[in-house]
Amino acid sequence: MSRGSKLQSLSPVVVTAATLSMWLLPADASAHLVNTGFGPFYDGLYHLLLTPEDLVPVVALALLAGLRGPRFGRWSLFVLTAAWLAGGLWGLRYQTEASLPLLTAVTLLSLGALVAADRALPLPVVAGLGLVLGLLHGYLNGTAMAQAGLGFTGLLGIGCAVFAIVALVAAFVVSLKVPWARIVVRVAGSWIAAVGMLLLGWTFRGGG
Repeated sequence: MSRGSKLQSLSPVVVTAATLSMWLLPADASAHLVNTGFGPFYDGLYHLLLTPEDLVPVVALALLAGLRGPRFGRWSLFVLTAAWLAGGLWGLRYQTEASLPLLTAVTLLSLGALVAADRALPLPVVAGLGLVLGLLHGYLNGTAMAQAGLGFTGLLGIGCAVFAIVALVAAFVVSLKVPWARIVVRVAGSWIAAVGMLLLGWTFRGGG
């Protein structure tokens, strides 16, 4: 294959990764808060679904846990959800909304790379990743809920969304039996890592 053909084949990947990175660029988190009309619980639930800097890392952790098997999926499910709620309760104490774009970039890059590598990780490592992810992102969500006046009810909606997403994604990956399906999951991880790398570059470029 010629050099020009290789560049042409890579261009859709680069364009898509760049587009996803721009989608993940940090903005005022209140822009993702939607008034559903059904109360704070559903406002919080939709907040996670409409906040890619939270949603994509949750999906990445679920993919990683699913590749390792049902036991890892169960531990990640409960550890991540509990840590998210604990971090959120911490964040509810503050009225100033926090934003850590570097955290989002590093999280995506690390989790995506681990999914792509598909290495046999010990259970404490995967559970620890869920603990750290939940505490940090939960804290950021808690500050957003405090500023929006949604309080613990909104945070509970986010926790339920996290629980449902991890349960569904991890269970789906565990159910995959054919080898090529596992490769597809690893490719998805590499894309997440690529988005994290681009986002990391944009973060440093913006700070410079």
